Amino acid sequence: MSTALAHVLRDWMPHQRWFGGKGREWADVSEEGFFLSRSEPVLSVHRVRVTYADGAVETYLVPLSWRAHPEEDLTSAFVGAVPVKDAEGADRENYAYDALRDRDATTPWLTHLAAASTVGPMHFSPSGSSAIPEGVPGDVISTEQSNTSLVYGQDAILKLFRRLEPGLNPDVEIGEALRRTENPHIAPLLGHVEIDTPDGEPATVAMLQTFVPNASDGWRLATASVRDLYAEGDLHADEVGGDFAADSERLGAATASVHADLARVLPTEPADRDWFAATARGMVERLEAALAVVPQLEEHLERLRAVYAAVADSPETVVRQRVHGDFHLGQVLRTATGWVVLDFEGEPARPLAERRQLDSPMRDVAGMLRSFDYAARHMLVEQPDDPQRAYRAQEWAVRNRGAFCAGYSAASGIDPCGDSPLLRAFEADKAVYECVYEARNRPNWLMIPLQSLSRLTAGEA
Repeated sequence: MSTALAHVLRDWMPHQRWFGGKGREWADVSEEGFFLSRSEPVLSVHRVRVTYADGAVETYLVPLSWRAHPEEDLTSAFVGAVPVKDAEGADRENYAYDALRDRDATTPWLTHLAAASTVGPMHFSPSGSSAIPEGVPGDVISTEQSNTSLVYGQDAILKLFRRLEPGLNPDVEIGEALRRTENPHIAPLLGHVEIDTPDGEPATVAMLQTFVPNASDGWRLATASVRDLYAEGDLHADEVGGDFAADSERLGAATASVHADLARVLPTEPADRDWFAATARGMVERLEAALAVVPQLEEHLERLRAVYAAVADSPETVVRQRVHGDFHLGQVLRTATGWVVLDFEGEPARPLAERRQLDSPMRDVAGMLRSFDYAARHMLVEQPDDPQRAYRAQEWAVRNRGAFCAGYSAASGIDPCGDSPLLRAFEADKAVYECVYEARNRPNWLMIPLQSLSRLTAGEA
């Protein structure tokens, strides 16, 4: 079955949101799998190794459920038909489905975690004494891109990491460390799953966390506030019923709390001059690579280089520590009791070793400030030449960025938004990344990060 299944997966994988090799030419594909459950439906797990024409190799995790006959209710999860021989030697077909979209195939994950099982090369490790719900099917969250998550009732959420890399995923490592702090701004870790690799170091397959019910996504709340402001032509941001500044301030305080606990339970070290120089050098390299994709960056080139050069010469005192690494409004949930921070794995496109490196907390602050800017300006894409909307967007962004910084400062004693060359450079670096992303995926949104670079390089807030 292995060769036939590899061909099926080659046709199916490029169309999945979590597949990171879209548009790249495949040179070869191979897979190896094992059974996680032989109940009905049968559940198998496959490591799919994709070799690209340029020689790069990626390995993906693909769980499949198997049916003897096509299932109409699972049409959207259909992967392909694979020829097999039955017990009498007759030819027939087995029908493979995406097991994370087949509710009947989702219960074994939690069963094995509760039992701390080892199944083939896969090891299940529960965390602490918290109960893991069993016998409850999981429902897939369809909005994710690089991973796939299942929600089990109101109790737990399982995130499966599709691309496998040797080493402990930062989301698990940080989740385990923060679990000991009882920080109210994180969802406690309930367990994780690893799989052996040819390199000898296991790769993280999945993690189970406490589910946060009745919570609202930060991005949706922020953009709803912006829409309220646009609808009130004669009111200022602090006068609109949907003003978001109080939430932004509480989010700043929550961020500072998480940073403080990360520094308390994981390693830290002072940043030396070599770190500042290497940070500035990396920013320049990313800028030069981005120019090939976004020629419009040329007009900002010299001023951006000056912003980055200021980092190399910065007199700031920085204590490097573990950080979130991909912090924005879509990574936080507001509950009845406050903000909860999610997804500590960092930017999935970066190598795992880089994501585990110590960094400045200001990288997270910069990421959130960029997110406030996006929330404020995303509706300008529809009416880019409306000066009234542009004014309102700037007003909302300044108010909420300031509120976030005030909350962070009150909780930590550190003003993250003072005259910091490092913070400005982090914001500019993030905006350059956004320019590349928008040029490739949403060209009409490119105006947002380009306009932000104009402000950042001119020294504006």
